[in-house]
Amino acid sequence: MPRIALRLFAPLLLLASAAAIAQPADAPQVDPAQRAAFVAQTAEQYGLDPTEINAWLDRSNYRQSIVNAMSRPAESVKTWKQYRPIFIVDQRITQGRAFLARHRDQLAKVEADTGVPAEIIVAIIGVETSYGGNTGSYPVLDALYTLAFFYPISGKPDQVEREAMRTKFFQGELAQVMVLAKEENLDLAALKGSYAGAMGYGQFMPSSYRAYARDGDGNGRRDLFGSLPDVFASVANYFVAHGWQKGEPVVALATQAPGAAPFKPDTLEAKYSLAELGEKGYRPAAAQGHDLKATLVTFEGNEGIEHWLGFRNFYAITRYNRSPMYAMAVYQLSREIAAAPAAASAP
Repeated sequence: MPRIALRLFAPLLLLASAAAIAQPADAPQVDPAQRAAFVAQTAEQYGLDPTEINAWLDRSNYRQSIVNAMSRPAESVKTWKQYRPIFIVDQRITQGRAFLARHRDQLAKVEADTGVPAEIIVAIIGVETSYGGNTGSYPVLDALYTLAFFYPISGKPDQVEREAMRTKFFQGELAQVMVLAKEENLDLAALKGSYAGAMGYGQFMPSSYRAYARDGDGNGRRDLFGSLPDVFASVANYFVAHGWQKGEPVVALATQAPGAAPFKPDTLEAKYSLAELGEKGYRPAAAQGHDLKATLVTFEGNEGIEHWLGFRNFYAITRYNRSPMYAMAVYQLSREIAAAPAAASAP
């Protein structure tokens, strides 16, 4: 799920969005001053009519299920050995190969234009929505309204700043979805997505939709719900905008020298040379051919601790979702999808 997602916005949130819950009679109400400030800022920033903004707010519903789901993001409590089997499974691999075969020509064109491999695009769609099979069932307007004005507060002092940032983020997304609906002629009341408000095959947040979506089929619209050419072009464009390097690797398995101290970089950005990482005791298990910038990511796998070097393209995947486990799942799924001939028969 692209756009300032942190680890909260994982495809796992779709698994909790199966049922829409009616507005309870005792639902909390937005503080009038907070609402007025939102309306004024949105009107000023995007040129929307305040009357229209208020009308959309009046149609929005608070959903306790969204607050509950956001309070316990799945990735914060799973290890890699628990997380990986959710996505790297035979059914998802088989479906991915069939999806790639079915849309080979469109994907090949996007890959030629952008340098983003077809299997990476397919893996993103596979991880996010099971190839479009589960794009979310929550009304996007309700999801963003709930998180914009009732983002869960933990009461922990060390979370105050982060929770304030999350509230501000979702207020921005609520404003942006109103703008998006006008720009793309979308029925805002009918839009469905995840409990975080992500939409379509690739689970774009409204701001990402507006910034990175592309018209891949040339019909003058950017439709991430029904046009796969638009979806493919948009996912690839997101990666290009976030530094994807054509032909460069994503990750490499690393070895740890005996006695090397644990090393946990403070960022996922690929900013260390292989020589610098080697001095810390971490080297690629296979020669890379030339020096590359990388970071070190460490997972608890089935066979114990795994060390990986994440290159610039790994970092680009983490811009779609900030979790390194997410990025690794996308990469490993893409390798499985590409491992068989793409000509495999599609159902």
